[in-house]
Amino acid sequence: MTARFYADLALVPGSSVSLPEQAARHVQVLRLQPGDAITLFNGQGNGEPGSEGEFVATVERMGRSDVQVSIGAYTATQREAGRAVHLVMGMPANERMDWLVEKATELGVASIQPLMSERSVLRIKGERADKKLAHWRGVAIAACEQCGRNRLPVIHEASGLADWLKRILARPRPRRIHACCCPCSRAPARWPRPSHRPAR
Repeated sequence: MTARFYADLALVPGSSVSLPEQAARHVQVLRLQPGDAITLFNGQGNGEPGSEGEFVATVERMGRSDVQVSIGAYTATQREAGRAVHLVMGMPANERMDWLVEKATELGVASIQPLMSERSVLRIKGERADKKLAHWRGVAIAACEQCGRNRLPVIHEASGLADWLKRILARPRPRRIHACCCPCSRAPARWPRPSHRPAR
């Protein structure tokens, strides 16, 4: 199985491109050489609306800090879930948030909305919030490269619960919301099955 890399570029079969810094560094860490095959995806497919897939590519040149590859054939590959799931969650501590972003990406969520609640340990804003968002997107990219997804989940800026609810309820057709609110320190080993169907 060839290594997969995300490249936020327009990929055209027959062209040559320099890989983005993160992907180039990964290729160098793996000690790939000119002539080695890799797989690239950009989350945009071949540029047509709704397209989704990946490209075969070949390493052409390895520089000190850059890697040039030639783009080969495009394969339309659909690996997304049949129904889009949007995860909204209170932000835990740093390492746990990274783990949640990674696993949610691998499970196929379409978007992630971090929330800052009254008792949230992690509170971010301004420049720190921008850095965290870029970091989480990097975690999602790495997860997509590993699990085979060709579409990145959207990771929204952290928001307060009240502000998020206002935005959702102001939409013409609000999405269905399934909430799971439980204090983890008191959570039983098994939750009893509800005796009635929950309200929608």
